[in-house]
Amino acid sequence: MDYSRENSPFSTKISLQIKGDLKVWDRSLIMGILNLTPDSFYDGGAYESEASILNQVELMLNEGADLIDIGAFSSRPNAQLIDEAEELKRLIPSLKRIAEEFPEALLSIDTYRSAVAKEAIAHGAAMINDISGGTFDPNLPKLMAELNAPYIIMHMQGKPENMQDDPTYQDVTKEIFYWLNQRLLKFRQLGVKDLIVDVGFGFGKSIAHNYRLLKELAHFQQLDCPILVGLSRKGMIQKLVDVSAKDALNGSTVGHTLALLNGANILRVHDVKAAKEAQRIVDFYQKQ
Repeated sequence: MDYSRENSPFSTKISLQIKGDLKVWDRSLIMGILNLTPDSFYDGGAYESEASILNQVELMLNEGADLIDIGAFSSRPNAQLIDEAEELKRLIPSLKRIAEEFPEALLSIDTYRSAVAKEAIAHGAAMINDISGGTFDPNLPKLMAELNAPYIIMHMQGKPENMQDDPTYQDVTKEIFYWLNQRLLKFRQLGVKDLIVDVGFGFGKSIAHNYRLLKELAHFQQLDCPILVGLSRKGMIQKLVDVSAKDALNGSTVGHTLALLNGANILRVHDVKAAKEAQRIVDFYQKQ
């Protein structure tokens, strides 16, 4: 099967209905990561006090983040999932303060739980980013239709505690395309209008799977919705160039550049400034 760029014309226009307003961009977007967790693979425990959380959000917004993705549980390989009460305890107080301090910021919540999603939207969040694509909590698809908020469908093979044990595909691009298409159909049938897809780099994929997906990313443009890419400082970068997560910024920027050239619409990143520079250069280059 030919998944080349020539067969998948790119669109840089993104439109999302957010809190009753239609937001339209004619460029790719940067989503900054804020982990309210003690055990995330890169910055776990870095943002525990209110001051450190607000300072980091302000920094990312000033560096050019279009969206802030807030997560209160770790989904790194081998992570143990926390219960709903603990996730809410970590998330809601900080979300309230962020929404108060930065009322114009577009906040995304990284959760797969419908109860957490409902509380988050009620306290200022604009969208939901679900690592399970609505498969961990069967109530979430219907809730997203009721909330009328954008929703990110990510693919994952397995669960965080076992997803990297032995990821196996016959044709990784074809299989993930089919899975995402089926999930999109379900959400659209329920009435969810603003959908974003994420192939799930590092979530039940080998290094070879990750790079094939990156190379063939343009194929997912046929799903007719924005493509989010989350590869920042992940193992697919670390292992290939033999660095730790702490030293994986340069490799991440290369990955982000390739993703944008291959059709990514949104980059989910730890390092907003570097990603924003890559986005500006690639967007300008593609418009020439």
